[in-house]
Amino acid sequence: MNQTQNYINDNKERFLNELLDLLRIPSISADKAYSEDVKKTASIIADKFKNIGLDNVEVCQTAGNPIVYGEKIFDSSLPTVLVYGHYDVQPADPLELWTNPPFEPVIKKTDIHPEGAIFARGACDDKGQMFMHVKAVEAMLASNELPCNVKLMIEGEEEVGSTNLSIFVKDNVEKLKADIILVSDTGMLANDTPSITTGLRGLSYVEVEVTGPNRDLHSGLYGGCVANPINILTKMIASLHDENNRITIPGFYDKVVELSDDERAEMAKAPFSLEKYCDALDIREVYGEKGYSTPERGAIRPTLDVNGIWGGYIGEGAKTVIPSKAFAKISMRLVPDQNSEEITELFKKHFESIAPASVKVSVHPHHGGEASVTPIDSIGYKAASMAYEKAFGKKPIPVRSGGSIPIVAMFEKVLGLKTIMMGFGLDSDAIHSPNEHYGVFNYYKGIETIPYFYKYFAELNK
Repeated sequence: MNQTQNYINDNKERFLNELLDLLRIPSISADKAYSEDVKKTASIIADKFKNIGLDNVEVCQTAGNPIVYGEKIFDSSLPTVLVYGHYDVQPADPLELWTNPPFEPVIKKTDIHPEGAIFARGACDDKGQMFMHVKAVEAMLASNELPCNVKLMIEGEEEVGSTNLSIFVKDNVEKLKADIILVSDTGMLANDTPSITTGLRGLSYVEVEVTGPNRDLHSGLYGGCVANPINILTKMIASLHDENNRITIPGFYDKVVELSDDERAEMAKAPFSLEKYCDALDIREVYGEKGYSTPERGAIRPTLDVNGIWGGYIGEGAKTVIPSKAFAKISMRLVPDQNSEEITELFKKHFESIAPASVKVSVHPHHGGEASVTPIDSIGYKAASMAYEKAFGKKPIPVRSGGSIPIVAMFEKVLGLKTIMMGFGLDSDAIHSPNEHYGVFNYYKGIETIPYFYKYFAELNK
């Protein structure tokens, strides 16, 4: 891999500028106003695929946003790596909290990133991490050091549930045939402490609607006489946790897999400072389910959180009304062996059952997905571990993430393949938040590390 690493070093500035250009396009999948920008991004990625020498490059149309596909198949006897990533990004709101316009990337030095970090929406999630793979494959092809077949599949709907990706994968099982899936949409513990994500939580996402009177009412004339949907909704939400912060939905924990004391002890070896954690978030103390540490609460325990709540008058000044309706968006992070559809149904049944007769309640399911676990004794994990050790000079720590990438479980079910999650972001990178950023060090280190995965994966498969 010497030639590959030399090529990377010689082209670092270009690699960075190409990423900055990609970040300038607001490919927001949740807002149809940006649909042309989404299509433009897909087209640009397809051009990148062609320029680096991939074959059979396609912008595959779906019922939603396009999926970009390209491949380089040398020999059917070689192992094949399928790379997944996404080019769509989260909305940038609230815009006023950004220190620079979210689609005008700026490189700024921080305490964690003294060499600079790229501040822009999508910098870490997932354009920066996805583009590392494109550049790594480019470097290996240019140096004639790509030891595996490779297929790249980059979608544009990850941030809205990947509905059409599932259809695409089911319709293209033969096209996507591979030996392992490689994803960089996760993180690592620190720049000097590499780690590999070995588990992801599942997800059940719902929206609830509480309806009271048939119109907004004067709060002086009707207050105290008619149920206020906002008051009712907040009481119902508050009842979803008990005094120990356990979720009160009947049957919610029935299939939760409890980790052994030995497994929890292994998890505890990962470096973690509660003081630094609180300082970084500007909170006085942590909060969560009794009997579990903060890292455990964020990785191996299921959760229920309100992601948004609204109703009534929220404009400037006062308007004294009892609103007709109140709404909330609620997400539940799930662990093995919880099933997202079962949990959604349990939530719906329970939430409707606790509503008083003075209101009507409806629950609208959104997207969901299953939890996944990658064994650390697999060839794919070993190759990734060796790659990190080569690039960072130390062995990575296996960790479980609290995040959800529902397509990982879908890949295993449909394609029969495990996914290796080689993330290079940090928890402090503010993904989905204002001032999202990605370290220049992390971007370059990812491009440097990925080729070693191919090298060791090919060697271990001989």
